[in-house]
Amino acid sequence: MAGIDFLRVHAEAGPERPALILGDRMIDFAALSRRADRAAHVFADLGCEPQDRIAVMSFNSISGSEIANGARRVSAVVVPVNYRLRGAEVAYVLNDSGARIVCADDDHVDVVDAARAEVKGDPHYIATGSKVPGGWMSYEDLVEAASESPLDADGAGGLGASMIYTSGTTGHPKGAWRPNGVNIENVLQVISIFGLDRSDVHLWCGPGYHSGVAFFVALHQVLGATNVIQPKFEADGALDLIERHRATTTFIAPTLLQRLIDSQQRRPRDLSSLRAVILGAAPCPHALKVRAEAVLGQVLWEFYGATETGINTVLRPEDQLRKPGSCGTAVPGQEIKLVGTDGREVAVGEPGEFMVRNGWLAEYYHRPDATGKSMHDGFFSVGDVAYRDGEGYYYICDRQVDMVISGGVNIYPAEVEAALHAHPAVMDVAVFGVPDEQWGESVKAVVQLRPGMNATPDELIAFCDQRLAGYKKPRSIDFVDELPRDAAGKLLKRKIREPYWAGMTRRV
Repeated sequence: MAGIDFLRVHAEAGPERPALILGDRMIDFAALSRRADRAAHVFADLGCEPQDRIAVMSFNSISGSEIANGARRVSAVVVPVNYRLRGAEVAYVLNDSGARIVCADDDHVDVVDAARAEVKGDPHYIATGSKVPGGWMSYEDLVEAASESPLDADGAGGLGASMIYTSGTTGHPKGAWRPNGVNIENVLQVISIFGLDRSDVHLWCGPGYHSGVAFFVALHQVLGATNVIQPKFEADGALDLIERHRATTTFIAPTLLQRLIDSQQRRPRDLSSLRAVILGAAPCPHALKVRAEAVLGQVLWEFYGATETGINTVLRPEDQLRKPGSCGTAVPGQEIKLVGTDGREVAVGEPGEFMVRNGWLAEYYHRPDATGKSMHDGFFSVGDVAYRDGEGYYYICDRQVDMVISGGVNIYPAEVEAALHAHPAVMDVAVFGVPDEQWGESVKAVVQLRPGMNATPDELIAFCDQRLAGYKKPRSIDFVDELPRDAAGKLLKRKIREPYWAGMTRRV
């Protein structure tokens, strides 16, 4: 299967099957394959060679899928660019990836154009919408003029090579680079685990630059299933699409799930078609799972993984409420070990650095130092800390960089955040360490309350005191209107923490 172009197979076997739906527009597999061939010729005519990078900054779109498949057919690599980036941030990704071609939609073409002065290497710029600035080419004009003849380079089968930039919550993003793509055995394994099928209708509502979102869209395309596109997540619209198209699956981050549940409780829709709501990108609070099951039924799946390591553990629907805080058991074929600060594997119940070896590890593009720092005897770590219970279920405590050390005691913010999430007035929360003259660090919570609800710092601290050891509870709590998260739902904790450490000569 690794050498088979799945899109071409579906175009021949089921040419009229819907591949993509966006609004009132539907494109079937035959038409998508033809458009991908045209896109491939465009890239080849612009001098694109195998392993060249094609950067794309866009909301979810049909043209984005055409570009991804066209790039695969010339063995080029699509680099999705986080559409929240601006200026020097955009230029950094384009320069670091060495993009030969840069594509942007109407909503982002001006953002990319403003960064052009800082971009090196003189790439080709392609506008995928109607707005075409000077020095740019029109995607539609190029595609209409291109040949429709098949153009399959070596390596066009499978999912193709990939490079997705990490979120950069702790510094500059790094390109997670898989020059040979994802091992097809791993692809088939994930399809089997989640029970995905050709008859599925997948709602693509999360940002396509996120590795999990893109992966599940690709899996459904591999199967010949239909992807229903929401360009940018909006809860009411997402639920309307599920009802209208009888969507069966979707992948979202927990913060987006919360918005879906809130919307559904305000205005119920018929969501009976949903059979798999797959959660990733961030830990899902247990209190949210309880609410979600009450509204959606037993359809929640959760996995732990990373852009660099793929999917490592899975928590099935029947275990969501039985195993609070768990991210599930190891996916078959994963070698997982939890390592303490002394370099030895920890015992059951003890926290250690989560390290994994499998068939789809990435390397950091042009960063052998960063790759080497994350790789230990063939095992990769992104710095997460976890423990394992006696039944083999894993629990992510935190990231090593987020761990609070107060008076020499390790405190994992994720545990404190989970406790605060259980309070009915708390909508979102971030916990981290702040400077403390006596203890080195003390636990700080920054809380976003639910609209129309109130709580005091003392009330929330007392709430934690009933659920956590005394040394773990927050020593102080601040309130904000909204916590910063990226479009994939990942909490940008560095942005919240930095003001509290301003002017300090150390970072504990």
